[in-house]
Amino acid sequence: MAYSFALIVITGLIFNWLFEKIKLPGLLGMLIAGVLLGPWGFDLLKPDIMAVSADFRKIALIIILLRAGLGLKKETLSKVGPAAFRMSIIPCLLEGSALLIMSVWVFDMGWLEAGIMGFAIAAVSPAVVVPAMLEYSRRGIGSDKGIPTLILAGASADDIFAITIFTAFLGLYAGEKASIAAGVLNAGISVVSGIILGLIIGFIFVKFFSKYHIRDTKKVLIILGSAILMTALEDLIKGSFAVSSLLGIMTVGFILIEKLPKASERIAVKFGKIWILAEILLFVLVGAKVNIDVIFDAGLAGLIIILAGLVIRSAGVLLSIMKCNLNVKEKAFCVIAYIPKATVQAAIGAVPLAMGVKGGELILAMAVLSIIITAPIGAIGIRIGAKKLLHHPNNVPQTTNKIQGGRGT
Repeated sequence: MAYSFALIVITGLIFNWLFEKIKLPGLLGMLIAGVLLGPWGFDLLKPDIMAVSADFRKIALIIILLRAGLGLKKETLSKVGPAAFRMSIIPCLLEGSALLIMSVWVFDMGWLEAGIMGFAIAAVSPAVVVPAMLEYSRRGIGSDKGIPTLILAGASADDIFAITIFTAFLGLYAGEKASIAAGVLNAGISVVSGIILGLIIGFIFVKFFSKYHIRDTKKVLIILGSAILMTALEDLIKGSFAVSSLLGIMTVGFILIEKLPKASERIAVKFGKIWILAEILLFVLVGAKVNIDVIFDAGLAGLIIILAGLVIRSAGVLLSIMKCNLNVKEKAFCVIAYIPKATVQAAIGAVPLAMGVKGGELILAMAVLSIIITAPIGAIGIRIGAKKLLHHPNNVPQTTNKIQGGRGT
């Protein structure tokens, strides 16, 4: 495994650097590196590391959600709360439903398999969105109306919403639930219980870190280890009680930044450094799982489905922020920021295949195809859009304008 690990890290870093040099997202380079290293490329990776790739992908997702939670501040979140709530549900629900219907029609999939694929693809990418919004928030870009926080909160919760419905469809497929209604109810329970779990763990950390002096590095390890155990708890009790551990993990970050702001800012920096390795493992390993032949089989039909889903998602974003006091340029930026897909698709795209779901290879191929299409467009669009569409503090005075979540302003 050590040989394969070294190969992944070195190759991932090289391809990340090469793609950033040509102004493309580094994650796309890492994904391609994985394809080249994997069984459909030069087959250089040992089976033992492929056997634990799912665990690496889960840890990477946990890290990005902790970073997202640590980037949410109550005073800014209060400006965008209702709008962020709509952004976390409406675009994902519309896109996932549209993908489900189109997959049944185009690929002749069953409804449950199509639902699994639809909501695996529907999530926006925290790997692309979260670091960018944290940086814009730090620099004050678009912060006069709380746009980075709106997108950060909405996109992070969007992922959890998509994963929750994806998990519900997987449960239905496996025969764990008797009906769609039961699956939806189960998803609602998991959201509420996830938040409660995150609040409990978060306040325990606040008490513990306030009472005992511990180095920030050890705090990071304690938080990360506990977050992993939260996901293990979800797996342990999922047969009898539903809990969204991922939502709980993000809630932990939110509680920490709210109650221990200075320490949490230092912790967030350290998680950013850990993410460098986690990102490489995530995207290289998911690339190694891809069957190139199946991607070509999806072909033009798969491309059209993904693009049509993006159109539906964009309409959902505009619907979510319709009553906000944002101008046309700012609304356009919100649409662009919701384009990229990467992290969730990389983390869960291979799960159906591992579980023996019919069409699992097609689901994985479509998940990877969505990354290849949307990650470069979204990442480049966010970069350009921040310059062209958002207010900058050096030429626009800071205001107290708020995004109103209820009636229009």
